[in-house]
Amino acid sequence: MPAVPARPLALVRRYLGRWGLLAALAALPIYYGIRDLTHGYQAGVVAGHPVIQHDLSRLGFNLAQGLSNGAIWALIAIGYTLVYGIIELINFAHGDVFMVGSFTAAGFWGSIGLGAATGTIGLIGGLILTLIVSMAVCGSLNVLIERVAYRPLRGAPKLAPLITAVGFSFILQNVGLLWRGGSPQGVTDLVHEQSTVFNISGVPIVRGYILALAVMVPLVFGLAWFISNTRAGRAMRATAQDPEAARLMGINVNATISLTFLLGGMLAGAAGLVYALYETNVWYFQGFEAGLIAFTAAVMGGIGNVRGAVLGGLIIGVIQALSDSRMGPQWTEAVVFGYLIVIMILRPRGLLGEEIREAG
Repeated sequence: MPAVPARPLALVRRYLGRWGLLAALAALPIYYGIRDLTHGYQAGVVAGHPVIQHDLSRLGFNLAQGLSNGAIWALIAIGYTLVYGIIELINFAHGDVFMVGSFTAAGFWGSIGLGAATGTIGLIGGLILTLIVSMAVCGSLNVLIERVAYRPLRGAPKLAPLITAVGFSFILQNVGLLWRGGSPQGVTDLVHEQSTVFNISGVPIVRGYILALAVMVPLVFGLAWFISNTRAGRAMRATAQDPEAARLMGINVNATISLTFLLGGMLAGAAGLVYALYETNVWYFQGFEAGLIAFTAAVMGGIGNVRGAVLGGLIIGVIQALSDSRMGPQWTEAVVFGYLIVIMILRPRGLLGEEIREAG
């Protein structure tokens, strides 16, 4: 029999592969970098005349802003990918757990008297305490959701826990609505997040950027160490590979799943604190948008892969910053999901995704 020709889509996946993905991801910053050098950009107005510069400072600013935004999405995305890796459930309530983290942080630092006039040492100590409280509240809330809503449905058809997750998302949104009302509320700019700390080749690095990365990087490395080097982390990896075999080996699967929800919720609480300080406002609906973006980051990086969640979050942050600055915010969601579609076509498992077990 004559050989059946490969389908065009399969050929694209085969021959483009990772190099095609790298080219697609690099296309946007390279295009705007070349455009800034050749056409220039308006950097200000002097005596009524626009000042045109031909350098990469604007692109550097977009990248710095994007990486800091991406650090927040990465922390939230890790929660999605941890839970999916263990029980193959998309926890749609996770974004609203992040919202509760922001509300908790803003309320707690107000209750302990942190303000714009607080000294440096007191501010650092108060924010560390607020971070611990926010992480503890969100971690406990996530464990409670798992225990009440997901554990009884573990043997049910996949649609049942999925709908339950959506239901808990709406419940938490209404809790936030009752807590702080339906309008965005400004919070005290404790760290003066727009204050420039230093410049790199003309790119101002502000406190907000440093804050986001200073929280994200240690937590991600700490989580990676925990998963790789502790007994509980090895139990998580074993449960993710085969829950039944892990149970036969003496691992408490229920406790391991609860631990996974605890860690994911704690990272969402940390992201909530950073978001409140970075954006200087909180809103009951912020979890919906953040959850959607973070879930997209987890899928883009490879759902179930922690490094992929971080990579996806940072990439989406950069894409958002470039789109907001160059095309306008009205195009940002279309551009982000356009990139997601391209990545899914070229690499259906995501950038760093691997074959995973089928739940059953």
